Amino acid sequence: MRIAVIGAGALGSTFACLLAAQGHDLVVTMRAGALSAVRSDGIQLSGGFGDLLAHPLAVDRLSKPCDLALICTKAQDAAAAIAENAAVLDGTPVIVVQNGLDGVTTAERLLPRSECFGLITIIAAHYEGPGRVRVTTVAPSYLGRGDGEVDAQTQRWQAVLAAATPTVALDNFVGAQWTKLVVNMLNALPAITGLSVQAVIGEAGLRRLVTRSMRETVRVALATGVRFGALQGLSHRRLHLFALAPVWAGQLLPRSMRARMGTVPNQGSTLQSLARGQRTEIDFLNGAVVRAANAAGLAAPMNTLLTELVHEVEQRGRFLAPAEVLARFR
Repeated sequence: MRIAVIGAGALGSTFACLLAAQGHDLVVTMRAGALSAVRSDGIQLSGGFGDLLAHPLAVDRLSKPCDLALICTKAQDAAAAIAENAAVLDGTPVIVVQNGLDGVTTAERLLPRSECFGLITIIAAHYEGPGRVRVTTVAPSYLGRGDGEVDAQTQRWQAVLAAATPTVALDNFVGAQWTKLVVNMLNALPAITGLSVQAVIGEAGLRRLVTRSMRETVRVALATGVRFGALQGLSHRRLHLFALAPVWAGQLLPRSMRARMGTVPNQGSTLQSLARGQRTEIDFLNGAVVRAANAAGLAAPMNTLLTELVHEVEQRGRFLAPAEVLARFR
């Protein structure tokens, strides 16, 4: 099968290698600066999935049809990347591999003849340079679309992905996106402080902020009628109870997430973007909570300030010390 991966960053490169290992014909799109390295040396994957080397066709944009496409850009780059390749992609089944809530609807709007699916992945991968990626956490991915039950086409593409990496077809995908958004509340403070996710959760004051941002996210979702999808041991009932619990008890949630990560430092995708001098996707993570709250006439002060602080780090080019961060929330 000919498969296109749009955006060969950390996750795009990971999926390209895993699918190539199954014998698929891969073509990847990437920024011009990385093309020569991948064309000469391929994509090298190390870490949790073992050592893999793939030699996909590397291009700046698609020119030939494919059987399936994975959109693996950051959320803020998705619309431009899809539009740039729309002449080839429209009519091709598309799987959007992204954080946030808007990826699938963006693809559906720009590719009206395509069947569009979403993939939530818990894999943690570190981009070490063009064509070099290290997987720090191996975990399942979850495929679906809409808020109903799994359909036949979802099952078809789940089988393709599952041959390469553990993949589950998921009911209530929209609810699961909200569940993953709660998990993605781990991203902001590492980007603000420069610390790993594990280190942030290990700091009592920062862990309290993470817990408060997660609790605010759950409360906004519940107030707007969201029913959370089951994901990574999280369920609607568990998150509902978490939203009612005091902050001191709620800190068990980020602690349990840190335990699953292991000891290899996890920077989180937002901090990785800063390290590469790229815009972050914070407006599609914490910012998505703020937009949902505003649309419902609610306030989301925790996520508003976290979004502002990430943008401050982007603009000033320096991290904030934990004590300075805590002072901003007083």
